[in-house]
Amino acid sequence: MTGAPAPAPLLANQVRTFTPTMLLTWAVLATLPLWIERVGLYQYLAVEVLIWATYALAFNLVLGHAGLPSFGHGAFFGIGAYAFGLAQFNIAASLWVCLAAALLAAGLAGALVGLFISHRRGIYFALMTIAFGQVFWFIAIKAHSITGGEDGLLRIVRLPVELGVAALALEDNVALYYGVLAVFVLVSLGLWRLVHSPFGRVVKAIKQNEERARFVGYDVWKAKFTIIVLSAALSGLAGGLFAMAQRSAFPDVMSLHYSGYVVMMTLIGGGLVSFWGPVVGAIVFLLARDLIGAITTSWMLWFGMLFVALVMFRPDGLAGLFGALRRPATAPPRPALQPGED
Repeated sequence: MTGAPAPAPLLANQVRTFTPTMLLTWAVLATLPLWIERVGLYQYLAVEVLIWATYALAFNLVLGHAGLPSFGHGAFFGIGAYAFGLAQFNIAASLWVCLAAALLAAGLAGALVGLFISHRRGIYFALMTIAFGQVFWFIAIKAHSITGGEDGLLRIVRLPVELGVAALALEDNVALYYGVLAVFVLVSLGLWRLVHSPFGRVVKAIKQNEERARFVGYDVWKAKFTIIVLSAALSGLAGGLFAMAQRSAFPDVMSLHYSGYVVMMTLIGGGLVSFWGPVVGAIVFLLARDLIGAITTSWMLWFGMLFVALVMFRPDGLAGLFGALRRPATAPPRPALQPGED
């Protein structure tokens, strides 16, 4: 029949499980320990990159995908770190138990915070996340009998991966790297499916226009609460990995400036327009810390100047810049990508 409508675009539940970008990213990361020392870097840096990339992807759930400015997210990262250590000391020296404790503790903290802030938006939402972050940070410093106060939790052990018939030790940085890589793959795959699910479409609708999303019948409060809890839980999982990698947990990771680190990673990488932007931002941030820091102790000054320049001239971050460079100069500009469309 003439005039028949064109086939419907790919629906959220028909999205590919794997994409070429995803497979390429995983493949490059899998080879990283083989060549990182040849370019003058060190193995532990690769572990840090993966942990912070996992954290940044989790954080981008609220900032990039839901449009919720959370500036106290370091609290959940730190709660996960402390939960990992406390579970190891008081419950069981099992990697699975400790990671589950980190995930659960941060998720419960996210649920508590979400109950108070899910009905807020804009600057009021941002200020309340800062307030709650500072509350958790203060508790971590003052609860010396539980957290060790400013001394932190020390002697956290890198626990082996117990598979029933065998156990894989993670004491070595390379072995730990591949253990963290397995978590990163699972988290990135799960988040990719989430942001392309019907629930992910609801979250994007809330980001575009919260009032309109509520008007057409979406439960905005429930969606915001859910995304806060998920983001907090996965941030806590990254915090647990960080505590194991560092063999300690300190209140500093819950402070406001540490919360600012993940915000800068996400914005510089282009998390507002790209699913993989936070990963790019984590890599750039940690490389700048080590490479520029080897030259001057004022590395944050130079990184801050890069951040200001990007915000002023390329607010969609490095992902937006790469996308612009890939397009032919004569091609007409296209609308900005939404997170996860790359």
